[in-house]
Amino acid sequence: MSQDNFNLNKLIDLKKWDNLQDSLAEVTRVAIIIVDYKGNPVTKHSGCNRFCKEVRSNPNLVKYCQKCDSRGGIEAVRLNEPYIYLCHYNIIDIAIPIMIDGKYIGAVMAGQVKLSDNNVEDVLEKIAVLSKNSIAEKALDDFKTYYDELPVLSYYQVKKIANMLFAMCNYLVEEALEKNLILDIYKKTIKNHTGIDSNILTGYTMKNIENVKKEMSNTMINAYVEDKISSDRQDIKVTDILKPAIEYIYDHKSENVKLEKMAKICHISPSYFSRLFKKETGENFSNYVSKLKIEWAKSLLEETDMQVNEISDELGFSESGYFIKIFKKYEGVTPFLYMKYCKKE
Repeated sequence: MSQDNFNLNKLIDLKKWDNLQDSLAEVTRVAIIIVDYKGNPVTKHSGCNRFCKEVRSNPNLVKYCQKCDSRGGIEAVRLNEPYIYLCHYNIIDIAIPIMIDGKYIGAVMAGQVKLSDNNVEDVLEKIAVLSKNSIAEKALDDFKTYYDELPVLSYYQVKKIANMLFAMCNYLVEEALEKNLILDIYKKTIKNHTGIDSNILTGYTMKNIENVKKEMSNTMINAYVEDKISSDRQDIKVTDILKPAIEYIYDHKSENVKLEKMAKICHISPSYFSRLFKKETGENFSNYVSKLKIEWAKSLLEETDMQVNEISDELGFSESGYFIKIFKKYEGVTPFLYMKYCKKE
């Protein structure tokens, strides 16, 4: 993966993130900002408390904050998870690392709240301690009114917020990586009129690559079976309970969908899902999915130059031999013969 892909501005649409960040800060009552791997802010500071604004605007005081930010970020990277700590004013802060393939590219810094359960403070790291009569200690007296305005949360609430932001960051990064990979592959293929360059894949995780492969497979299959999909979907009459499963099957054609997963998506037990599915559609789940995939396979055999084993892979069959067996079961001929006599010129 090129170094550009590690740029936060490319990975995350920071303009859109700003609005989300404002909403998150308002709902959670914690201040939030994203910094790059050098500690430089790349977003505005949402929900920044007045006390912290005053402290950070003073060149003699901000160095204490920077020391805390630096230490918190280092610990978050080392642990690869949110790191909750106390600043020199006993204010809770959270460092949430943004990592790609083990590389640190930035962090979400959150916090600026006080704890309601003071006993927890003893188990948290306090990164800097104020010396008596220091300029920082004097600032605490000068801005006491603002300090008293800091939101108060329990440690449990802080941990929940930290974990939520961590999960959100991981999701955003994974989504962005996969979109970037698709775009890079598309640009390279269009420019050189060649297949996928293996160098493009460097730095991406297997999960990214597998997800992109599924996305590209679904896109390609849709291009050839779109008319059939539209008419098929309109003909499906099921209760709202089963609709999520039906939608999933159509939207994930390259996946070997399992009954247990569909039941989970519908929020019912596998046994109830199986009974309800047969009642609603007139056939059991595995037969229903197999028939659908054979119909899609027929379109690909008619419309494309794909080989049988490629179609088998694209439609999520475990092996081409099984695909051929299922195809012959429903069509009476092998996919090879079907392609020979039914392929459109």
